[in-house]
Amino acid sequence: MGPLIEGIILGLTLAIFFGFGPALFALLQTTIHRGFLSGLLLAIGIFLSDMVLVALCFLGAIQIISKPENNLAFGIISGLVLIIFGLVTYTRKVQLEESEEENIKTPWFGTYILKGFFLNIANPFVWIFWMGVVVGMTANYEANVESMFVFFSATLLTVLSTDILKCFASYKIKGFLTPKIMLWINRVAGIGLVLFGLFLIGKAFIVF
Repeated sequence: MGPLIEGIILGLTLAIFFGFGPALFALLQTTIHRGFLSGLLLAIGIFLSDMVLVALCFLGAIQIISKPENNLAFGIISGLVLIIFGLVTYTRKVQLEESEEENIKTPWFGTYILKGFFLNIANPFVWIFWMGVVVGMTANYEANVESMFVFFSATLLTVLSTDILKCFASYKIKGFLTPKIMLWINRVAGIGLVLFGLFLIGKAFIVF
């Protein structure tokens, strides 16, 4: 198989089997609560963070967090970021309908892109995943830049496409959700983010 097909297969595998992290919680919750466009912007932020991580792997900057002495600090910082996102999500109020006042208070569109970017990049498992893939594919394609560009472009675009589909599906079922159910979705998403953050902090101390 060529790098295009292999990239698509990896993207689908990542989206289906490894896509149930904190970013997914935030993606679904944002789409249901704020609408399809907000979820789309969040997905773009996640996509951009993956691009940055892949680039960092090639530049060698990824070695900074692979050093044992940095594991504790990185784990704590990553966990705190996720906990903060979780608490904000848990306490967020459910809006029954939009009004002119709510439209004024709607966050700047870049807010969702930044949220998706930092939420994804704060997950050390994402760093480890891309580091492993880049090392493996560099050896597989014998450092052929063109092949690696096609492979990672196909992978990242496939992941982005599946995230957009998740947003679309969440947006479609929004009309069937009552305010009470939407409130619980916020709470479940928030608890999920907080627990994942605590897990990262705990694991950092255990490893250290």
